[in-house]
Amino acid sequence: MRLKMCSIHVKDPASAHEFYTGTLGFETLMAMPEHNLYIIKDPDGDGGAGLLLEPSDNPIGAAYMNGLHDAGIPAIVFGVPDVRVEYDRLAAKGVMFQGEPSEGPGGTSVVLDDGCGNFVQLHQD
Repeated sequence: MRLKMCSIHVKDPASAHEFYTGTLGFETLMAMPEHNLYIIKDPDGDGGAGLLLEPSDNPIGAAYMNGLHDAGIPAIVFGVPDVRVEYDRLAAKGVMFQGEPSEGPGGTSVVLDDGCGNFVQLHQD
């Protein structure tokens, strides 16, 4: 058994697709704009899990997305080799962060705002 796909609710899947691919560096696994359907994958993830950029038009999904965002809680965690390098790269592109990278018992991390309704945590591998 393996992880096939997971999803994250977003305000606008097309905008989220642009951010996650154009800014963060993920690749498109599937794009069907006519159905508002976008799935991304790791750039080096051969056969890995896809991430569905799920429309938040369902009231339950929207409540979940908004509740997490209002509480400042990341909706998803992405692993990176060096949090500081990613922080500097993304900050130069105008990405907004909750603060500077920090170290804690679980390692080094930082939280960014995807501009699509979610906070995303970057965690150092």
